[in-house]
Amino acid sequence: MPTLPVDDASSVTTPHPTVDVTTHVPVAIVGAGPAGLMLAHRLARAGVDSVAIDLRTRHEIETTQRAGILEADAARDLVETGVSDRILRDGHEHEGTDLRFDGRSHRIDFKALVGESVWLYPQTDVFIDLADARERDNGRVHFGVTAPEVLDTETTTPRLRFTADDGTRHEVRARFVVGADGSRSVCRDLVPAQHRTQYFREYPFAWFGILAQAPRSAPELVYAQSPDGFALISQRTDTVQRMYFQCDPDEATDAWPDERIWETLQARVAGGDGFTLAEGPVLEKTVLRFRSFVQDPMRWGSLVLAGDAAHTVPPTGARGLNLALHDVKVLADVLVRALGPEGDPALDDYQPQALRRVWRAQNFSWWMTQLLHTAPGATDFDLRRQVGELDNVVGTRAGRTYLAEQYTGWPTRGGDLT
Repeated sequence: MPTLPVDDASSVTTPHPTVDVTTHVPVAIVGAGPAGLMLAHRLARAGVDSVAIDLRTRHEIETTQRAGILEADAARDLVETGVSDRILRDGHEHEGTDLRFDGRSHRIDFKALVGESVWLYPQTDVFIDLADARERDNGRVHFGVTAPEVLDTETTTPRLRFTADDGTRHEVRARFVVGADGSRSVCRDLVPAQHRTQYFREYPFAWFGILAQAPRSAPELVYAQSPDGFALISQRTDTVQRMYFQCDPDEATDAWPDERIWETLQARVAGGDGFTLAEGPVLEKTVLRFRSFVQDPMRWGSLVLAGDAAHTVPPTGARGLNLALHDVKVLADVLVRALGPEGDPALDDYQPQALRRVWRAQNFSWWMTQLLHTAPGATDFDLRRQVGELDNVVGTRAGRTYLAEQYTGWPTRGGDLT
């Protein structure tokens, strides 16, 4: 299939009576978060134009605090594809992590075990870098749109309609539409119910997350298991920290004053080694529910799904953003091929590559979750068995290596999983 001609917005066909601007591009992208913008960036580097839209304003996206652990390859890709090298200046390379249980910390040395590290770099900053790169490269991104519609996905001429933030009504005519519109995706529902399978699991606990104005309590992440539940000690900057503790999914943030929050966190990490957390004013409180989701297929007609629109994982293993970035890495290559001489058959390569990694990540996220969280109604046997499993992980090289391989990310170059 030949590549469709790319017209700029001033070169338009006669618009529909309810449309002010009609644009032709090979790829229309619904969702301008990190997945959608990274796809647009990769396509542009290959000479393929696109239009991306998002219901949220840029300000809304870049002020929403999100998790921030990037796999080694994901971090390299931001630099090597020319998005930004800011991660090397403002990010923090973590060469390991601590598993804490029975009142003691056990470091998993990623570098020593698998020769890789991860980067603490908030998703907010990944988005800012990508949005800046699209502006720098004159990419077409519409934030704050309303009334989006995706039409004719079962044809070779799908359309995307929306109202821009200035009130103009747009129609984008494309060869392919990519749904990268997050965990509340409307694009995923365009796959007919009788032709899709949705795998779903809701967990019986959530994370109570805080941002606190306080110095760092540890140089790297601390994953803590206790009979009272899980805690994660993370960082943001030298003066602002991100921390979580296991809670009921229906917990009300208003019921948690600062004093109660710190008492809970300190109890979850307490031990004979004297480790304590540096405290400070709580700036933000949220409750994050735990869900696992996968939709199959990830492609229907001219529609392709990527990122959270196709799959979500619990945050325990830090896979969500990394999976999305891997999806679009594979998808960009496949779309370029599909727009060239190979045509539609090239798209058949996308789902097998993406889903294999997705299900590996689902397994790792589930494993980390059950390893560290206290299940409702857990018995003394359950708790001691859990400590035995943790001891197997930290006390054997095979256990430490497994965690390090999974956490730093499976290789996308020179490895067995692309």
